[in-house]
Amino acid sequence: MNLSAKQFKRASANILAAITMACTLCIASASAAQYSPNFKGTEITEFINIVGKNLKKTIIVDPKVRGKINVRSYDLLTEEQYYQFFLNVLEVYGFAVVEMENNVVKVIPNKDAKSASIPVVGDNNPGIGDEMVTRVVEVKNVSVRELSPLLRQLSDQAGGGNVVHYEPSNVIMLTGTAAVVNRLVNIITRVDRAGDQDVQIVKLKYASAGEMVRIIENINKPKSGKSDTPAFLIPKIVADDRTNSVIISGEGQARDRIARLIEKLDSELESSGNTRVYYLKYSKAKDLVSVLQSVSDSMQKSATASKSSGSKTTSVSRSRSSSSRNVSIESHEDTNTLVITAEPDMLRSLESVIRQLDIRRAQVLVEAIIVEVFESDGAQLGVQWFHEEGGFTQFNNGIVPISGIAAGAIAAEGEEGNTVITLDPNGNPIETKNPDTKGDYSILAQLLGNVNGMMFGVVEDNWGAIVQAVSSDVNSNILATPSITTLDNEEAYFIVGQEIPIITGSATGSNNTNPFQTVDRKEVGIKLKVTPQVNEGSGVQLTIEQEVSSVSGATGVDVSINKREIKTTVMADSGSTIILGGLIDEDVQESMQKVPILGDLPIIGNLFRSTGSTTRKRNLMVFLKPTIIRDGDLMESISKEKYNYIRADQIRKQENGLALMDDAVLPLLPNWSDELELPPTFDEYMEDRAVEELGKDLTEAEKQEAGENE
Repeated sequence: MNLSAKQFKRASANILAAITMACTLCIASASAAQYSPNFKGTEITEFINIVGKNLKKTIIVDPKVRGKINVRSYDLLTEEQYYQFFLNVLEVYGFAVVEMENNVVKVIPNKDAKSASIPVVGDNNPGIGDEMVTRVVEVKNVSVRELSPLLRQLSDQAGGGNVVHYEPSNVIMLTGTAAVVNRLVNIITRVDRAGDQDVQIVKLKYASAGEMVRIIENINKPKSGKSDTPAFLIPKIVADDRTNSVIISGEGQARDRIARLIEKLDSELESSGNTRVYYLKYSKAKDLVSVLQSVSDSMQKSATASKSSGSKTTSVSRSRSSSSRNVSIESHEDTNTLVITAEPDMLRSLESVIRQLDIRRAQVLVEAIIVEVFESDGAQLGVQWFHEEGGFTQFNNGIVPISGIAAGAIAAEGEEGNTVITLDPNGNPIETKNPDTKGDYSILAQLLGNVNGMMFGVVEDNWGAIVQAVSSDVNSNILATPSITTLDNEEAYFIVGQEIPIITGSATGSNNTNPFQTVDRKEVGIKLKVTPQVNEGSGVQLTIEQEVSSVSGATGVDVSINKREIKTTVMADSGSTIILGGLIDEDVQESMQKVPILGDLPIIGNLFRSTGSTTRKRNLMVFLKPTIIRDGDLMESISKEKYNYIRADQIRKQENGLALMDDAVLPLLPNWSDELELPPTFDEYMEDRAVEELGKDLTEAEKQEAGENE
């Protein structure tokens, strides 16, 4: 049998592997506790089978486990060392071993080991070598959010390693081989050490705690916006106005440096009098003057009373002291500043009051929803009879009276001109005919103008009948959503409507000359008056006056006005919707006029009566939604939402277009943009110029082509 070189080489490799495995088995059988592994060019699946047979373990191999290994040990290995050797080889070739509780071992790729059921170990059984484990480490002194990115750089993230943290418990979960996990735990133990973090209280004698904190924060504030100093070396400084103390928290050296600086700044003023200028951020200087004066008067009276209760031998010094405690508080409205002249202790107290009063006041957006649904149905049917010789039936419950129609018809007929015979001077008769008189149609037109629905009449053999029928259906759905924004404890007023004239009186002069009328104008529409009071939490107390009014029609004296008004004080949470009040009514009316006895007859009775039915139903509800606005971001978000709503409505109208005009006349708000627009780069500018030049060239070419065609 002739073999090719390739076939001979493959057969030789198989024979060599068989001899190697046989030698390994012989060595293992010779000494049951020792192994001398030697594998060259062996399939990794065959290697796993041999190790499983030697260690008497059931091993499940993932189909993705492929490849050949080359490994040799010159020492005799114990069973435990032999198993670690097995783990080391698989880890080098990118595979991991997962031990199950039923003594079954799974061999899978490293990247799949993260989500496998690997054991969770602790300090008592941390694991050794390359066995896959998971460990949860509690961190006590540092933040796991800052520590976990550093540990990920030391872990095999591309393979079976994984590092995640859980901030609420400040723990780190490590997954990987036992050797790598134990190394990371050792690093965490060395890093997780408490620093010299402590709190120091510095009590001030002369300076104000709030002013001192402001000065130190300005000194430590970085110029570029980001400090190069580590966060743990930057102390935290807080002012306690109640005890006029500064609280310092941080490392020892940083605390000492701040404490020494405070000690140098906390020095007594050279003169007893002192003048300060306070620039206000939110409050009005004029409004704070009266409050500060009352506070200073109370402090002076308290100081005088405490001194007078002491020794009487110091009357001279007391009078000098009381005279030197005069306080001057003035406001400068142009710059919105307060100018205060007082002693240092008085200045500190007044400064504390100013700082607590000069805060950003909350705003409240009040949105009202007014919904009114009105339905009205009506039907009328009436029959009226008459006879030319005399006698008729007549009803007036919404039906035009037949007598008025008859009178109008007679007036509209007119009269024919009569003939008059007169004698001339010779005694001859002369016949003269007067012209016909035209009929007056105004009465009939006025009556027929009041007809609703259908009316028709029939005349036959001196008998006539008029039938009038009408059915009405009225549906209205009114939705108003007024909204208004105001400061806390500030009244706001809002109206959308019109002013109509109302006659309030009239008078004439002597002999009815120079008559005149007095007219008052009344606001009609949707009114909203609200005064919000923001509480400590999310509640808002609202004093509300809500009115919806409209002109219903004219009366014998003047116009009549429909009015619905609510005055109430409610408490609502920010962002919640409450109902202020509502009106639900339903009215059903039926009227009937008939001829006695004849109108009660079945079927025929309908010819001797007039019937009208009306149903009205009205639903009116008023809802309210307050929203507390404590910062500019929320105000920006709400304003942007309302702005885009109006702009979207304008875009919709532009898309619909105008029937008889150019769409360009429709207004459109610009895009909402709170970002700065940068100028175009040089390349963008040159591209735009090139496009413009190309457009001009094309235009000139089109003109020339058009001229040639002509």
